[in-house]
Amino acid sequence: MAPTIKVGDTIPEGEFGYIPYSPALDDLAACGVPSKLKTDEWKGKKVVLFSVPGAFTPTCHVNHLPPYVEKYEEFKAKGVDVIAVLAANDVFVMSGWGRVEGVKDKILCLSDTGAAWSASLGLSLDLSALGLGTRTNRYALIIDDLVVKYVEVEPAPGVTVSGADAVLAAL
Repeated sequence: MAPTIKVGDTIPEGEFGYIPYSPALDDLAACGVPSKLKTDEWKGKKVVLFSVPGAFTPTCHVNHLPPYVEKYEEFKAKGVDVIAVLAANDVFVMSGWGRVEGVKDKILCLSDTGAAWSASLGLSLDLSALGLGTRTNRYALIIDDLVVKYVEVEPAPGVTVSGADAVLAAL
C-alpha cells in the first residue's frame, strides 16, 4: 500500500497519547500519568518519527527500536529535536516497552489509538487475519517544521528504509 502522504506535504493534525518519562518510572511497578502530545507542538522542530506494528513484537522489539536508542547522539548531531516511535498500542504498553528498551527521555513512545493518524497518511495496516486488528504500518518520516522531508514504508517484512541507518543517511 502506497502512502497518501508524500515529501513536501504538511502533516495532518494529530494527537497521541503517551506517558512522559520521569525517574519514578525507573521503578517498573510505576505506571505513570498519561498525557497528550499534539503534532502542532512540532512546529519549528526537526522530528524523526518511526512507526512499528506493535510494541514487544519480534522485529519491532529486536531490530527496529534498539538502533534508534543506540544512535540517539548521531540523530541529535544532525539537528534532530525529537525522535518518536509510534504504534497502535495503548499508552501503558508503549511506556512499558520504552522502559524495557531503556529509552528514558531519548525517544517519545507514542500511542496512535486505532492507528487513526497513520490511516490519515495512508499508513495503517490491517492485521486482523493475525488477530491483531488495525495497526500502524512499519514506516519512517522526517518532519521539518511540520513538512515531510522523508517518507518510506517497508516494502516487505523486516527493517530497511524505516530503520535508524536509512533515516540517518537521509538527514
